[in-house]
Amino acid sequence: MSRTPSNMLPLGTKAPEFNLLDTVSDKNLSLIELRGELATVIYFICNHCPFVIHINKELVNIANEFNKKDIEFLAISSNDVENYPQDAPHLMKKVAHNLKYPFPYLYDETQEVAKYYDAACTPDIYVFDKDLKLVYRGQIDNSRPENGNPVTGKDLRKALQNLLDGKEISKDQKPSIGCNIKWK
Repeated sequence: MSRTPSNMLPLGTKAPEFNLLDTVSDKNLSLIELRGELATVIYFICNHCPFVIHINKELVNIANEFNKKDIEFLAISSNDVENYPQDAPHLMKKVAHNLKYPFPYLYDETQEVAKYYDAACTPDIYVFDKDLKLVYRGQIDNSRPENGNPVTGKDLRKALQNLLDGKEISKDQKPSIGCNIKWK
């Protein structure tokens, strides 16, 4: 199991625009269409990574909890599907349905979006404010498949709750750890 950390894109970075295929609806969707009134959360994930599989239910729980509060969620897979066919769009759709993703699951075929966001691993998590400026990036919590810590989502939840409460989000943020994005 590869252990690649997030690159930690600088806070304040403006979210790069994109237009990608949503494997759930089979429609192309843009960031402008998907953004939330208060915040936008972007998960870089994939189907096969054990780190993503370990936290997948909590990613769904967090989205279900906060998307009723003007925070929108979306997931992007940027992996090379020729060498990792389990991450192909038709299988992304199946995973999204099986896990009841309450968010679009977008396919970044060219991997340009992952490069724009400086995404390095799955999961790689980004939270942008109402102006699409980066306010949080990193882990959802300190649980990993092998460490025995429970998956709580406490780090991501705290950042989102601070946004809702109008409080500052701590700049002391820990990188996510996961499988490296499978580059072409």
